[in-house]
Amino acid sequence: MRANPIRAVITAAGLVALTALIGCAPTGDQSTEVEGVVVSTNPELATDPGVPVVADIEFAAVDGRPLLLDACTPPDFDPLVDPARAAIVVVHGGSWARGSKNDIAWRAVCQWLARSGYPTFSVDYRLVPADPYPAAIDDIAAAVEWLRHDEQVTRFGIDPSRIGAFGGSAGGNLVSLLGTRSSGELDRGARVAAVVELSAPIDLTGVAVTDDFAPVQLEYLGCDDADDCPAAASASANVWVDDTDPPFFVAHSTDEMIPLEQAELFVRTLRDAGVDTTFVTVTGSLHSIAMIDKPLKERILDFYAKTLAPVELPVEPATDEVDAAEATE
Repeated sequence: MRANPIRAVITAAGLVALTALIGCAPTGDQSTEVEGVVVSTNPELATDPGVPVVADIEFAAVDGRPLLLDACTPPDFDPLVDPARAAIVVVHGGSWARGSKNDIAWRAVCQWLARSGYPTFSVDYRLVPADPYPAAIDDIAAAVEWLRHDEQVTRFGIDPSRIGAFGGSAGGNLVSLLGTRSSGELDRGARVAAVVELSAPIDLTGVAVTDDFAPVQLEYLGCDDADDCPAAASASANVWVDDTDPPFFVAHSTDEMIPLEQAELFVRTLRDAGVDTTFVTVTGSLHSIAMIDKPLKERILDFYAKTLAPVELPVEPATDEVDAAEATE
């Protein structure tokens, strides 16, 4: 088999990964490319009445305003009896200006991850223009710290050393920043042990930004001029990367509103620092959680299973497994 680039596609038989075909771990900005399916209403983002949701839990307050999250709990899980489980924090998108944990698609994500066995917490955060950077990331960090309090650990049956994060679009920016802006051990403070980001704007300094999205970034940063915006670097996850950062799963469409270059830049930076990084590109223009289909769900759950593995088991690198016989050139 030739060692030139090979595109993997989703077929009825399953997923095919580039990395195993070339016989080594992915480097630079190599990705696995899969075919997306365009649908007007994504059947994979439907709410699940079988997954209990405790809504509007206050995890903090700012200037008298409550900050709220929803807890999606795995069915048939008794936190007072069953062994503690890894938890996942979900962060919605919406250009940092809109969106909510209550949106149907984001509620569906919360319930899907809970159905998969993870106590999951979908978080609301302060929005622009009223609250520019760093309000949103400070709120997300506060939610992670709140989950580590003994009261919440007991209430929800979570292992505070194994908290992961999931976000798309602006939420992808926030969970990526959550994963990189601090250093050191992943089991304390606002640190997280694994991050899944979809379609995130990563570098907010003016790199790889469209004319349409540039003013969105500036509003979030509280700046009038991109050339005079000190917050831009601070809000860019790639600026903070170091070798203590958690494993990342990065997914991005090839022709969407956030240029693919954003994901490629981030993946190169992570891998250059030695951070275990899985990178999937999806053919087409679907943005953020609109990309989600059954195969992508499987890949994300496989990533979490490896990176948030029970502490008594060895944690395997989040690499892509492949049946080479299914490859197409």
